[in-house]
Amino acid sequence: MTDHQRLLIIDFGSQVTQLIARRLRELNVYCEIHPYQKVTDAFLADFAPRAVIFSGGPDSVTRAGSPRPPKSVYTLGVPILGICYGQQAMMEDLGGKVEGGKISGGGGTAEFGRAFVTPANDRLPLLDGWFATDREQVWMSHGDHVAKLAPGFQVYGTSPNAPFAITADPDRHFYAVQFHPEVHHTPNGAKLYENFVRMAGFTGDWTMDAYREQAIAAIRDQVGDKKVICALSGGVDSSVTAILIHEAIGDQLTCVFVDHGLLRLGEAEQVVTMFRDHYNLNLIHADESDLFLGKLEGVSDPETKRKIIGGLFIDVFQKYADGIEGAEFLAQGTLYPDVIESVSFSGGPSVTIKSHHNVGGLPEKMGLKLVEPLRELFKDEVRALGRELGLPDSFIGRHPFPGPGLAIRCPGEITREKLEILRKADAVFIDQIRKHGLYNDIWQAFVAILPVRTVGVMGDGRTYDFACALRAVTSVDGMTADYYPFTHDFLGETATRIINEVQGINRVTYDITSKPPGTIEWE
Repeated sequence: MTDHQRLLIIDFGSQVTQLIARRLRELNVYCEIHPYQKVTDAFLADFAPRAVIFSGGPDSVTRAGSPRPPKSVYTLGVPILGICYGQQAMMEDLGGKVEGGKISGGGGTAEFGRAFVTPANDRLPLLDGWFATDREQVWMSHGDHVAKLAPGFQVYGTSPNAPFAITADPDRHFYAVQFHPEVHHTPNGAKLYENFVRMAGFTGDWTMDAYREQAIAAIRDQVGDKKVICALSGGVDSSVTAILIHEAIGDQLTCVFVDHGLLRLGEAEQVVTMFRDHYNLNLIHADESDLFLGKLEGVSDPETKRKIIGGLFIDVFQKYADGIEGAEFLAQGTLYPDVIESVSFSGGPSVTIKSHHNVGGLPEKMGLKLVEPLRELFKDEVRALGRELGLPDSFIGRHPFPGPGLAIRCPGEITREKLEILRKADAVFIDQIRKHGLYNDIWQAFVAILPVRTVGVMGDGRTYDFACALRAVTSVDGMTADYYPFTHDFLGETATRIINEVQGINRVTYDITSKPPGTIEWE
């Protein structure tokens, strides 16, 4: 993305660094996140950022060998914004002093959660639009705090436990805050970022219209006259990938739609109709539902299900792809969060909550080169790009759907009977959500069919049918989530419809578990 004004985010390990990038992208500013270990003098010279942001982090700058940016960053002559740990690193690097809190073995006072900052000193352009009242709500999360300012810095905001909550050296365009303006618990945080990029001279040249043209040119340059295979799931990411590449190279692209028999009601037909008939793509509909359901018969362990589906997907995709003569490239809908997460900040292992189903391993196995036109984008940018490409809003705004499909919404053994019941119940639930105008307020909604049968009474007769659970959550990025607060009237109406319209279910429950401790999906 060398054609764009670029902002560099140096990551010190904060759990919310991605939110900084999202806030900047919303302002049409192109930015990249790079772990501090990778940011060398040579990297800085090559990247040539117009501004730099230091993220927060879990370490303590009072510890010998703690993470720091390269010294040369301070001599680039560009604005720098330090956030939380980033503020403390700036102070220590530039001649100030940080005092350790109890967490890091010092005697200072920590501060976690909601706090209120009051203004100090003269007005600062970074704070335009702030302090309309005598204080601003912010979100603090720090064990250490600045005890002495570096030369040239002044205080522009204080909180009860952070006397240097907002500091700046305006002459050098260095700014630092102890709180996290990127999280929604700092309600006016977006304005602070807007002010920072305006002061840095960004003109907002990062748009999906511009990206579309650049991406098409890059695809043509990479692929030339060779053929590309794309694994099309019907989800937003793979669909936007397919349409973008098709716009770039036309019939050189062939999409393989692997139908594993675990899709929602009418979904396979919708995918084929949209992409083969409407967009005129070369599309292979690989209906291998019998193979997948046969291999899953009698399997109840969720990880085993995922591994069976993932392994079969690769085998099936390869079988059909091998029939496409001359293919040299494999297209994937890799997004920027995937790229960031593949570069571990600490280099250490992370706990596997559940394995993810994708086309991992295919490029090496098939000897193909990768085409990943979405790897610079966040999910909301992919949706915006999809609109630029003419995909309908009803499709672009669809809730996420997992690769293993209904297999992980069917705890216990999977049977064709249970899948049919589940499809119909899920369709009723989604219809209810749309009917009440709630679909766009919800991140993800679905039905899970439970591995238990319950006694019921219908028409004066005894029933012994399945119970199901409704699940609907709100979220920003899927990392955390809370249940959607449906009214009891809505839940009662939905339960009545499912029981009346779906043969095989006689009991409906609503899952009110947040994430964490639960996950969004049931398996």
